[in-house]
Amino acid sequence: MAKGKRKVPEINSSSTADIAFLLLIFFLITTSMDTDRGLARRLPPPPEQDQQKDDIKLKERNVLQVFLNMHDQLMCGDDYVTVDQLRDKAKEFIANPNNDEKMPEKKPVNVPFFGNTMVTTNHVISLRCDRGSTYQAYISVQNELVAAYNELRDELAENKFGKKYVDLGEDEQAAIREIYPQKISEAEPRKYGEKK
Repeated sequence: MAKGKRKVPEINSSSTADIAFLLLIFFLITTSMDTDRGLARRLPPPPEQDQQKDDIKLKERNVLQVFLNMHDQLMCGDDYVTVDQLRDKAKEFIANPNNDEKMPEKKPVNVPFFGNTMVTTNHVISLRCDRGSTYQAYISVQNELVAAYNELRDELAENKFGKKYVDLGEDEQAAIREIYPQKISEAEPRKYGEKK
């Protein structure tokens, strides 16, 4: 008796692609991807071709010098401070609530929703880091400086509109930014011991 070859039954693979697709979607939805976020900074516009190069000299009282050295020690103005103290120092400098002569000068500005308001329009926070300072210390200092502006804006929004700054409309936010414009200047890092 001749034996016939048996056929091996085929496996039905028609739904394999569907299952793989469903697994892919499941993993895409359930996993979170780290997204790199940079620091929000607005660069000045490039100079025009016919613009003369003249240095704008700022009065000393309008500039808050913040220096982070190679040992991650922080100097704000003439004082050594901790990162936790920096936010309060920056807030006091930006707002100049008592119109102190050692703080930024205030000028009257007509601001929508607020009318004629005294504003420190020419203030600048100048941050300089040593090349040896750690990245974490640098980010902590940046966070505190930005948080100082955010807190001042939130306090003003709460007092005037009864809402947080982020909950306001675009026009109201623009008015508050006119009172507290964010001006953080970063000087080029230098190596400890280099001449200025």
